[in-house]
Amino acid sequence: MEGLDEIVGEFLVESHENLDQLDRDLVELERAPGSRELLGSIFRTIHTIKGTSGFLAFSQLEAITHVGENLLAKLRDGHLTMTPGTTDVLLAMVDRVRDLLAAIEADGTEGKVEVADVVQRVSEALEGRESSPAQPAASVEEAADPVVVPTAEVPEDLPVVVPEVTPVAVLPDVPAEVPAEAPAERRSVADASIRVDVDLLDSLMRQVGELVLTRNQIVRQTGHGEDLELTRSAQRLDQIATELQEGVMKTRMQPIDHLWAKLPRVVRDLGAACGKQVELVMVGRETELDRSLLESVKDPLTHLVRNAVDHGLESPERRTAAGKPTEGRLTLRAYHQSGQVVVEVCDDGGGIDAAAVAAKAVDKGLRTAAQVALMSQAELLQLIFTPGFSTAAAVTNVSGRGVGMDVVKTNIEAIGGTIEIESVLGRGTTCRLRIPLTLAIVPALVVECAGDTYAIGQVSLLELVALDAERAARAIEDVNGVPVHRLRGVLLPLVRLTDVLGVESTRDDGHVLIAVLQSEGRRFGLVIDRVLSTEDVVVKPLSARIKQLGAYSGATILGDGRVALILDVQGIARRALSSETVEGELDRHDAESTRSEQERWLVAGIGGGRRVALPLEVVTRLETFPRDAIELVGHREVVQYRGEVLPLLRLDHHLSVGSWRDSEPENLVVVIYQSGDRGVAIVVEEIVDIVDEAGRQSDISDRGLTGSVRIRDRVVEVLDVRDAVLAADPGFYDDIAPVGAGSWDAVPALEAM
Repeated sequence: MEGLDEIVGEFLVESHENLDQLDRDLVELERAPGSRELLGSIFRTIHTIKGTSGFLAFSQLEAITHVGENLLAKLRDGHLTMTPGTTDVLLAMVDRVRDLLAAIEADGTEGKVEVADVVQRVSEALEGRESSPAQPAASVEEAADPVVVPTAEVPEDLPVVVPEVTPVAVLPDVPAEVPAEAPAERRSVADASIRVDVDLLDSLMRQVGELVLTRNQIVRQTGHGEDLELTRSAQRLDQIATELQEGVMKTRMQPIDHLWAKLPRVVRDLGAACGKQVELVMVGRETELDRSLLESVKDPLTHLVRNAVDHGLESPERRTAAGKPTEGRLTLRAYHQSGQVVVEVCDDGGGIDAAAVAAKAVDKGLRTAAQVALMSQAELLQLIFTPGFSTAAAVTNVSGRGVGMDVVKTNIEAIGGTIEIESVLGRGTTCRLRIPLTLAIVPALVVECAGDTYAIGQVSLLELVALDAERAARAIEDVNGVPVHRLRGVLLPLVRLTDVLGVESTRDDGHVLIAVLQSEGRRFGLVIDRVLSTEDVVVKPLSARIKQLGAYSGATILGDGRVALILDVQGIARRALSSETVEGELDRHDAESTRSEQERWLVAGIGGGRRVALPLEVVTRLETFPRDAIELVGHREVVQYRGEVLPLLRLDHHLSVGSWRDSEPENLVVVIYQSGDRGVAIVVEEIVDIVDEAGRQSDISDRGLTGSVRIRDRVVEVLDVRDAVLAADPGFYDDIAPVGAGSWDAVPALEAM
């Protein structure tokens, strides 16, 4: 349906299906002319086409179906009797409707298709007269030596053939060109789409899930084998299974407009009830979401819209007094971001008064005055989602009872999503939902704790932090009985997975591995024993008893055949982070004020015992790529990364270090720097450390370096990142401000693992 309006395209698909059914019903009706069931079905079909064509302003189509509807009404009511001649007239009408639909599909208009002749024949049938077949269009234009057949010479039982009305010039002038244009192989909208039962799609998705599990097992088993052909076959299977998985997921996707369709009426009625004028703007209607999630999002989204109209937008009088238009604006926006669907509900109302929220929280006993005094605005706004919380001055039929926002949050988190709220007093509020694309197959981090294997959905994972024994002893503190880690100057409360599960850790070397997770707008660190891998896992439901534990959201089968439980990040956060933890987190302001402004460095080995330091602010991610993933484009090496092709730079060559490529490992360690839609992959030998403290820098003027810095009693060279990026991609900075201009993307990086 490319090039056509979506509504018109759906109308064409449905109409073609109805016309095919009409052909069958009309032929059957000729055999059973008294069948009221068939007549009723045919009448309803023509009536549907007529009504929609009138709505879409297709006048010719409306005219011909209107007279056809009148004829069918008389046949249905018994005022006329079905005869072969009547069947011919109705079939001629169906054929002419097809011509009109073809013209609409071609250019969006009814073109030059004439309907007067068929309308006349149907009108004659309405009067009980047998009409004659319409003459070919060429006779109307007085083609050479036309042959006129008197009506009386046409037998009554001769089938009426109604030719397609085609511009006359095409017939005599270009008869030889018709076969040449025919093989355009352009499918009609009716042929380009089919209807598939939803249960069949669900079954297909389950089978693809099993295929993904089997794929994971085969790839893992062949990953370390010596059979090259088997390894290549496994890689090919991996690619095919991935493409099949993506294809099946697309069949389950539906535009979010299906969810938004009823909201204009909701906004209109609610605005009238509240005495407010509201303009509803929808952006991103075409954004697609798994159909299984649409129903889960429906009620939370409706509640947010109602809340925005009732609480967010001011009355026309207050808006006028504030210098705003009397008509408030409510914007719904949907888009894809980082493998999620983001849905925003934005109003241009009065915003949320954080001070009023704090006062209400203290009044209701939800927080103490000391606690709210130390809370940031973002944390105060999160209190809105507390059960029983409401700032409404009075209870109305719409809101004010403190029920709803907590349910919104619970329902969104139940499907693995999150909700954020931003507000500027006097300017408006934005509620932002982050929803996974699908719940069937999700990317996960596979970890180990006490010898058992667990999976953590990557949608909740922000980064990984690894601390050796010495650093862990210094960096992990105790605040009000809660272990915390100072991560980039902010206190990160820690939750040990062993404590949550009631087991003993198998790691006794003092090293601490932290998975930094986000739940309910707050970050916390989950302490685990080891990171095993990342996999696309197929989510299997749990029994009600296991789910009630609050620690698990599902289960999956890993590539090695083992069953792993999927951790419920939200459930763990609610159980482990007590209100005392909030007090510990709020001390971070004092910690930040006493913490010196020190630059953080990523230290990497580049071969020959040589190390370089990179400012951590220019590191987007740390990745590993298999050696055979490196490709050549001309004389440059490139790697495919998240749908983009990144140029590759080997620091050993760039800095003229003795190359270690003769014995390079199967997997290459790569530092990714990205800005906008451009990026560079920098290959290093190893990631040594990430440090917060460094000695004074010194300047040097050597190729590829900007100086040196003392890190833990060792002098380390500082890489000239700009020079390295330009060596990999000379045009990188054409549209990007230079280093030091404050335009580098500061993206949270993976700490050394």
